[in-house]
Amino acid sequence: MIRSAYARLLALTLVALGLLLLWDASGLDLVLARMAGTPTGFPWRDDWFLNKVMHEAAKTFSWLLVIGLFAAIRWPLGLLRRLRQGERVQLAATALASVVFISLLKFSSQTSCPWDLQAFGGAAQHVSHWAWGVRDGGSGHCFPAGHASAAFAYLGGYFVFRRASPGVARVWLAGVLVAGLALGLSQQWRGAHFMSHTLWTAWLCWVTALAIDALVRALSGRRTRASASPKLNEA
Repeated sequence: MIRSAYARLLALTLVALGLLLLWDASGLDLVLARMAGTPTGFPWRDDWFLNKVMHEAAKTFSWLLVIGLFAAIRWPLGLLRRLRQGERVQLAATALASVVFISLLKFSSQTSCPWDLQAFGGAAQHVSHWAWGVRDGGSGHCFPAGHASAAFAYLGGYFVFRRASPGVARVWLAGVLVAGLALGLSQQWRGAHFMSHTLWTAWLCWVTALAIDALVRALSGRRTRASASPKLNEA
C-alpha cells in the first residue's frame, strides 16, 4: 500500500515536471512580466506592502517558524502534538533542507532578475535559467525563487501528517501552496522573479520533501525488520 502511494506521488511529480518544462518553453514568463513591468522598470518595486510585508516580514516570519519547528521537537504545541517526535524532526529538518537547497541553487545560478533585463530598463539580456554558466550581463543569482521557498519549504508537513491525520495534511498542503504562490506573485509584481522561478521552487521543495520522506520510511522499515529478526530466531 505504501509503495502504491509513493508510485502515485511519483507519477504526479513527473507530470508536474512535464508541465513546468512546457511552461519554460512557452515564453509566458516574459508575457506575465510585461504585465507588471514597463520599459523603464517595475512601478511596484518599492511598494511598501509588497516590500516590507510580503517580502521582509514574510521572510522573518518564516525563519521564526523554522526555529519554532525545531523547538517543537521537544515541546510540541497544537497540531504538532499529533505527530511522533521522529515526525516532528522530519518536518523541521525538511523545511531547513528545502531552504538550504534553494539557496545553494540561487548562489550557483547566473540568471538575473526581471528588473535587471534590458526590456525593463536594466542591462541584462534574457537568457534561459537552464543556461548554467552563461552570464546575461546582470547580477545573476535569481533562480529559483528563494523568497517563495519561505512558504514552499513547509511542503514536508503534508508527508508527516498524511498518515496520522489526512485531513490536516490536505489543508496543510493547500495552505502552503497558496502562501507560496502569494509570495511568488508579490515578488513577480515587484520585478524580482519570473513565474517559472516560483513554480520551480515549489517543485524542488516538493521533491526534497518527497525524497526525505521516502528515506525516513526506508530507514524505519529497515529498523523494524532488524528488530523483528532476533524474535524470529528465538522462535
